Amino acid sequence: MPARAVKTKAPSAPAHDPRVPRHVAVIMDGNGRWAKERGLPRQAGYRAGTENIRRLLQAFAERGVQYVTLFAFSTENWKRPKREVYPLLRLIGRVIDRELNALHESGVRLVHIGSLEPLSEDLRQRIRKAIDLTKDNSRLVVCVAFNYGSRAEIVEAVRRIVREGVACDRLDEATFGEYLGTAGLPDPDLVVRTAGEMRLSNFLLWQAAYAEFYSTPVYWPDFDETEIDRALEAYAQRVRRFGGLPSIHSNGSAGANGRHSGA
Repeated sequence: MPARAVKTKAPSAPAHDPRVPRHVAVIMDGNGRWAKERGLPRQAGYRAGTENIRRLLQAFAERGVQYVTLFAFSTENWKRPKREVYPLLRLIGRVIDRELNALHESGVRLVHIGSLEPLSEDLRQRIRKAIDLTKDNSRLVVCVAFNYGSRAEIVEAVRRIVREGVACDRLDEATFGEYLGTAGLPDPDLVVRTAGEMRLSNFLLWQAAYAEFYSTPVYWPDFDETEIDRALEAYAQRVRRFGGLPSIHSNGSAGANGRHSGA
């Protein structure tokens, strides 16, 4: 796991509309199936999946989302055949080269969670360069979960806590969160998964405890602005109670769409 995360500066933005999730986490699924249905190799699906990322990040920002986390490569993905994994790693490097300057110019700050250790030195350097180049940007924070697994993240957080000798009476949920890779990022309000799957797959297990979940049958390469609007509209209709009751304003009416905005 990477060194303990640096606090992330919140994007500069007007007052947040509680009907819009502040942080959207996306499990980008269905690239291989998209390719198979078109008689193409799986790598063609991964290439197609990367080509719309910048456009969709722009769309999220335009709709008032301030943080987006993308599940790009899990610790479990190493179980796949090498003929699929290694071209995918090379593709990630090419995507950084192709998209970095445009993302930087549009005000995107890139953050990484996961372990860089198994990656080539060249790819590690490219990722670090992207993080360093964009560190002062504040329009949209994009957290890339690459070689990431939530259970490993939690175990590593416990190890750090033990190594630093944190006293038991000091340890609460907020303190624990400071030892996770996402320290400084707000918990996701909405988790979107494409390709119709209905599970988290070891993604942000701690952080997504109270996130709303939205699944769409659309494969990731076909996920577009219309699909974003459908996901955000579904979110706007949810009532988020966080174990309690919806908040009631002083005028006696519920919050926007009856949804609890507090977190």
